[in-house]
Amino acid sequence: MKRIILGGVSALAMTASAGAAEMGAVDEPIKLAINEWTGQHISTHVAGQMLSAAGYKVEYVTAGYMNMYQAMADGDIHAALEIWSSNVSEDYAKQVEAGGVVELGDLELAAKEGIAYPAHVAEMCPGLPAWEALQACAGNFATAETLPAGRLVDYPADWGTPGADRMTGLGLPFKAVPAGSEGALIAELRASTEKKSPLLITFWQPHWAMSAYDVQFVDLPVGEDACFNDPAWGPNPNAVNDCDFAPTRIFKGAWAGMEEKWPAAFEILSNYTLDVADQQPMMGAIDVDGGSVEEVVSGWMSENESKWKPVVDAAVN
Repeated sequence: MKRIILGGVSALAMTASAGAAEMGAVDEPIKLAINEWTGQHISTHVAGQMLSAAGYKVEYVTAGYMNMYQAMADGDIHAALEIWSSNVSEDYAKQVEAGGVVELGDLELAAKEGIAYPAHVAEMCPGLPAWEALQACAGNFATAETLPAGRLVDYPADWGTPGADRMTGLGLPFKAVPAGSEGALIAELRASTEKKSPLLITFWQPHWAMSAYDVQFVDLPVGEDACFNDPAWGPNPNAVNDCDFAPTRIFKGAWAGMEEKWPAAFEILSNYTLDVADQQPMMGAIDVDGGSVEEVVSGWMSENESKWKPVVDAAVN
């Protein structure tokens, strides 16, 4: 089924520096982490092409999102361009505290994570989007794998267990089954939409599938610090995580030695931001239309020099 992805293109936010920085070790490659989802590939390749335009060598290194921070602290990976505050391992904070990893500031994507469903599923579970409705209709989501509980398709195991945590916290009769990959999550949404079958899934925006499959979020109690630390907070007095995801901030991190080794590159990545209206159409061009990350990002870079080139020029000229 052909999907049409709609979205405007807005400018990258840019912060000009007071003066050009030193280039540093241009003969050595800057290694950027590639994680497990398409949006991160786009964010990283845009940054990488900006560095290449500045005169740097760039390598893309496949890295597990939850466990890459020791490698970053060791200088084996030099930067990660899309870290989600709502789903980041404790190791990130440990490495920052130890001084091996530094934050590069916000990427500024408008983000949200939550428990979600394709819009047609509301007919199978009267009362949605209110989370309480899931208590009564869980059986509609059951499979042979989960009986008698309903099935929740959670994030891939490498991303943690946020969906399972919420089902447990809220006391909902659902069994969380981790998806094998981002592609597997999309396959679930596609199949549910085409067959009009029940589906509850852990998902996020920005993502092209939010509009392509008319994905809606369940209304959960507002996530706040007390929910994650104090069992007495929230609807379940005996559990934490009985709420929505905490408001999500997407930011960038780097090896602490990067600023000294590649000063201009450090400045470029610090000042680099990306708008969701720029990222989501590129996601659709890759995941729906079959384009390669490299080709799609290169096309966007060629058509939108005014949105990224000033950041590079401010750092190197």
